[in-house]
Amino acid sequence: MPEPPNLRFLRLLVTILTAVMIGGLLSIVGLLVIRFSKSPPVVPDSITLPDGTTAEAFTMGADWYAVVTGEGQILIFDRASGALRQSVTLE
Repeated sequence: MPEPPNLRFLRLLVTILTAVMIGGLLSIVGLLVIRFSKSPPVVPDSITLPDGTTAEAFTMGADWYAVVTGEGQILIFDRASGALRQSVTLE
């Protein structure tokens, strides 16, 4: 007994949906592998802060890193030399 045309069409749609879902899952896994296979950023071993300051937060850019202190300052250091580039006082 032959299949009804609607059933054949539904089977085709389910097959296409399955292929699209497998392709999407493979794309997501591939993107995650590419993203996490990069080398991690190099964090300085030690940071010399001015006397009397305590670090509360740390962030990095391409050629700098910044430390937010408990005293309300943002200290921006050069990544290559470790020298203080800029100091911003928060109000």
